[in-house]
Amino acid sequence: MLDEAMIRLVVHGFYDEIRRDDLLGPVFHDAIQPEAWPRHLAKMCDFWSATLLRTSRYEGRPLPPHLAISGLGVAHFRRWLKLFRATVHRICPPEVAALFMDRALRIAHSFRLAVAFSRGETTMGIEPIAEKEL
Repeated sequence: MLDEAMIRLVVHGFYDEIRRDDLLGPVFHDAIQPEAWPRHLAKMCDFWSATLLRTSRYEGRPLPPHLAISGLGVAHFRRWLKLFRATVHRICPPEVAALFMDRALRIAHSFRLAVAFSRGETTMGIEPIAEKEL
């Protein structure tokens, strides 16, 4: 059953993987100072709680920090989704993992479109990343 405790396990487990990852770790280390990680993790728990449980805990705009990352590309989003999928499948029952992944795939596509648009690039050829491609 999806609850706040499961969201916390997913968020903390996922970001543990992110920080160890060769591709994504440096991006996050550059963007988030060590003393800011507890606040970031709490904010991500709030984000997923609002997204999946419809709570009103998240206050923020998740896109702008991502737009500020130079060089952010499809490889980063694929790795993010692959690590996220591994985390949710390790922690959650299948139906909850599917719920997390549905939202994560939609978010990744939306962010990819926004990144391209903000760079003045065409968005016409940007296809959603499918879970089966990870």
